[in-house]
Amino acid sequence: MANRIILNETSYHGAGARNEIVTEVRRRDLAKAFFMTDKDLIRVGLAGEIEKILHSAAIPYVTFDDIKANPTIENVQAGVDAFLASGADFIIALGGGSVIDTAKGVGIIAKNPEYYDVKSLEGPVSTKNRSALIMALPTTAGTAAEVTINYVITDSAAKRKMVCIDPNDTPAIAIVDPELMYSMPKGLTAATGMDALTHAIESYITPGAWEMSDMFGYKAIQLIYKHLENAVNSPESKADREGMALAQYVAGMGFSNVGLGIAHSMAHPLSALYDTPHGVACSLLLPFVMEYNAASPAAAKYRNIATAIGINTDALDQEECVDAAVEAVKALSLRVNIPQRLNEIGVKKEDIPLLAVAAFNDVCTGGNPRPTSVEEIEALYHKAF
Repeated sequence: MANRIILNETSYHGAGARNEIVTEVRRRDLAKAFFMTDKDLIRVGLAGEIEKILHSAAIPYVTFDDIKANPTIENVQAGVDAFLASGADFIIALGGGSVIDTAKGVGIIAKNPEYYDVKSLEGPVSTKNRSALIMALPTTAGTAAEVTINYVITDSAAKRKMVCIDPNDTPAIAIVDPELMYSMPKGLTAATGMDALTHAIESYITPGAWEMSDMFGYKAIQLIYKHLENAVNSPESKADREGMALAQYVAGMGFSNVGLGIAHSMAHPLSALYDTPHGVACSLLLPFVMEYNAASPAAAKYRNIATAIGINTDALDQEECVDAAVEAVKALSLRVNIPQRLNEIGVKKEDIPLLAVAAFNDVCTGGNPRPTSVEEIEALYHKAF
């Protein structure tokens, strides 16, 4: 079977990259923007930075900010209605994964109206038409939603998250400007950074990984261990903010094309049921899942993970490399103040059987290097509790 890589048509990286919005509007002869963001980014002034660029270049736009964390089916449908009514011919999505994921749903349905229910987009879907053109500008260093073929939407009525996978939803243009991330608070920097580490490690050990995706995963692990702790604890460090902006994008280049595992499968129900921040859920579960997956052929790659982290593995056997990699992940998580147990984030023990069923049925489970079951996932939740 051939290995496939899908990335943006164009991506820009570095401080001030947001000004390239004008370059792309002119190059592609675009007329009017549908500017998607959230109320918090309007409040802190980041949305205003983009509006200044649009005003100065006389680019017409309308703003849509009806987006919540862990966006819902209703958010997407409201966005579709507003986009179609606006007369805009492209989308600018400024925000974290929630905004960019909502934009992907809007862009896909705008060109494929038969999916307006949103539920029919769950899982791998082959839509006929490419999304409306999206320029994605991330404000967090973690989800890599600006480069991936997936997005996650919450079905509030069913209290579950739907992972939607569609090559047609990848933003045509990614603009990764670290200056848009400087105002991230410590907690968000930590959670999104550890989410990026989860992306890098899970995609590195998934059965679908190959030489090119390994290159992305390995490099992302290196960059995260070099920059994350300082980005959290010394947020004025522009070099570390820039390093994390690049790291999360590189991790996204990998996982978008080869998949993830049960750290993500187990994290998704936590966000759906308790509104747990996705990065917190992933990073809390990652060490437990790494230990579990060490009983699989993927264990041979833990030496490389440890090396990427910066551990000298010359004198270590395979079991010691596994232990070193897992302990290093735990240690970084502690240093950036991520909760270590599920009971710390409000999970109820009596909900674990329900969570296990949802996790087992999650689309990411198929990418796990160790075959699993509802019972084994339930045991992992209890271990992490």
